Amino acid sequence: MHQIPRPTALVLALAAAYLPLTALACDDCDEGASPVAANQTSQKISADSEPSGASPTHKLGLVSISGQALSSLPSQIPTTMEGVSAVEIARTINATDAEDALKYLPSLLVRKRYIGDYNHAVLSTRASGTGNSARSLVFADGIQLSNLLGNGAGFTPRWGLVTPEEIERVDVLYGPFSAAYSGNSVGAVVDYQTRMPKAFEAHAKLGLFQQPFDLYNSHRSYSGHQASASLGDRAGALSWWIHVKRLDSEGQPLTFVTKLVSSGKPVNAASLPVSGAVLDADKSNAPWQILGTGTQYHTVQDHAKLKLAYDFDSQLRASYSLAWWHNQSEGVSESYLRDAGGNTVYSGANIAIDGKQYSVANTDFGQSRDRLSHLMHGLTLKSYTRGPFDFELSASQYDYRSDTARSPSSPKSLARPAADQGGAGRLTDLGGTGWTALAAKAIWRPSGSDHVLDLGLQQERYVWQQTTSDTEDWIHGAPSALFTAFSGKTQLRSAYAQDSWTLSPTLKTVLGLRAEEWQAMDGRKTAANGTPVAFAARKQRFLSPKAALGYELNEDWTLRVSTGRAVRMPTVGELYQGGVSATGVYLPNDPATNPDLKPERGWTSEFSASWSQGKQQLRSTLFHENTRDALYSQLSSKPADPSKTISSVQNIGRIRTLGLELAYSAQDLGESLGLKGLELQSSLTYADSKILENSGFVSTPGDTIGRQQPRVPRWRATVLASYAIQPNLHLSYGLRYSGPQYGTLNNSDPNGHTYQGFSKFLTGDLRLQWKLDKQWTLAAGIDNLNNDKYWAFHPYPNRSYHAELKFDL
Repeated sequence: MHQIPRPTALVLALAAAYLPLTALACDDCDEGASPVAANQTSQKISADSEPSGASPTHKLGLVSISGQALSSLPSQIPTTMEGVSAVEIARTINATDAEDALKYLPSLLVRKRYIGDYNHAVLSTRASGTGNSARSLVFADGIQLSNLLGNGAGFTPRWGLVTPEEIERVDVLYGPFSAAYSGNSVGAVVDYQTRMPKAFEAHAKLGLFQQPFDLYNSHRSYSGHQASASLGDRAGALSWWIHVKRLDSEGQPLTFVTKLVSSGKPVNAASLPVSGAVLDADKSNAPWQILGTGTQYHTVQDHAKLKLAYDFDSQLRASYSLAWWHNQSEGVSESYLRDAGGNTVYSGANIAIDGKQYSVANTDFGQSRDRLSHLMHGLTLKSYTRGPFDFELSASQYDYRSDTARSPSSPKSLARPAADQGGAGRLTDLGGTGWTALAAKAIWRPSGSDHVLDLGLQQERYVWQQTTSDTEDWIHGAPSALFTAFSGKTQLRSAYAQDSWTLSPTLKTVLGLRAEEWQAMDGRKTAANGTPVAFAARKQRFLSPKAALGYELNEDWTLRVSTGRAVRMPTVGELYQGGVSATGVYLPNDPATNPDLKPERGWTSEFSASWSQGKQQLRSTLFHENTRDALYSQLSSKPADPSKTISSVQNIGRIRTLGLELAYSAQDLGESLGLKGLELQSSLTYADSKILENSGFVSTPGDTIGRQQPRVPRWRATVLASYAIQPNLHLSYGLRYSGPQYGTLNNSDPNGHTYQGFSKFLTGDLRLQWKLDKQWTLAAGIDNLNNDKYWAFHPYPNRSYHAELKFDL
């Protein structure tokens, strides 16, 4: 009888030990065997990392990671992997925020609306749109930046805790094929590694940017600047790094005040004629009037980070990171309306526009003030003997040290200029919110064996605390009467094992299993007129198997097939937030949330063929994702009264995505033409993502069946060309394309080129980097060179200009 190798036996033993527990509380055991769909792969990664970095090595279609750098990456990567180095970012990308490093990687899009966007910059992946923030994971030096307190625009990764200047490299894993990550990795895992000095170094950078904005009746330029400085050194066993940065940014208007033409009434003698409104069509092509801007942010952000590392010997290092991020933003609105005397009109019950009368309330033109101070720190002890056994112990915390949002509520204080003088308002406080993570990881390389085993235990805990209160002064006042409050916690405990087994010189497999116990607890909601309402605690267990097989066909071609199950747990926000009326009354029979939400459960597979010859690489990846109980906000019938409906976060029965991703890269592409130094990278993605089962609806039952998943375009493409004009002078030009998409589940929004629409786009970006000498570097660039006007509910920036001056010592 063939004897199962010991490392593989450990993976099976983990399953055997966990299955009896799962049988006691396993709510997902009705799901059948994994579909035999094939899809995705591994790919080129630039080798600009220092030797101490977590350097990716490709062999037999799979990726191995080695090095002492802090990273979330396991030792063996059974999935498609893309990356970009600090050198490439500096030469080719006008990077003002950390998420800009992902700009030209295949199938990725960050919904960054303006420089310094802190509350809507969601990462979109192959089969997940920009409304699904909980379907990807982002780490920096092994510390989680993903905000899994909720799912949506308000729960973006905490990009501000990393700055472009400190990035050493970024790697992206596509799909949930590694057992080392939770089901939130179903879209992608983004892993940032930041600099750590080997000797004394100092850096300073100054950046300027400006955007001439022209849309509707907004015609002005928005500008900003940022400055950063860093110092680092290594003295014996101790190395340290300090980095500080300030960003001052004006974004373009993001929302607009509108009135449907169909809502207009006949004018009368009391009507006030005004000019300045702009006639347009909404996302459903219904005509509406644009009366002015609703939100335009001015944000000032401060960032400070301290990193320490101590080498006990050549094989054991302790690391500590402390990061602080402060954001102060002001959201303002501006009316386009002018009366006969040229005075600005913000409100009125009888506003006459183009022969129709509209009511413009004080609430239409709002204001806001946000002030956030967040603290992140992490401690890691890691060995890197590269012998039979290595380990890593880590603990991290992300803390909403203070987090307040203010807005006016009194009719006398809602619109400018009255709102700028204060008055009654509302204060939302998220202080005490945050998350913690603990992990113990090990790598076992049995002597004389063809196996490498990754093992791990993990715990993540998420705490949400929100209190909304009335205040007498919306700008500076203290809270007075309670309006609403809600709180809750979730916890995920996990154990995983992953065995990388080299079967032959040309064949390698990675088998993994992840066991998870998820809990939701302390759910609580309080309304202004009642006592607290508590929700019952929940506990569920799940198993997620993974498998990959890589085969080297010949010197040029490698093949890989990967498959894996992902369970994406409901977040605190999806479970408990809402269910309170506009007047602060709890609605027990009309809950806007569902504390009994099911987790998303899906199988993802990919098949990849990769070709590499000389300095050229080509990858093609067929991918398939089958997701059950996807979490979306939609309508459903009330159980107590089927004739009435309710809008809430609900489970969608089934979403299926089938697609193809192509990626090509080449160095010295133009050498035969006398253009040595020309480099090219490009990608093309097709994704057919359809809703196949859904008991909920948007307007009428069944109206979402067969429709395209929101915010997932069928086609995406990127091209990035870089040319070394001289060794110290580099020019790059990039193109990004995204096809038409929808923002609604029933695809009832065909007009993407308008406020609240989701449009196709084609943009070009230009960058020139000139290294003046060893210390000084000058760069300039233009984003959206062709000035495409495109939308993702909000308008993206118009053509924008950048200039940078950097000093390195």
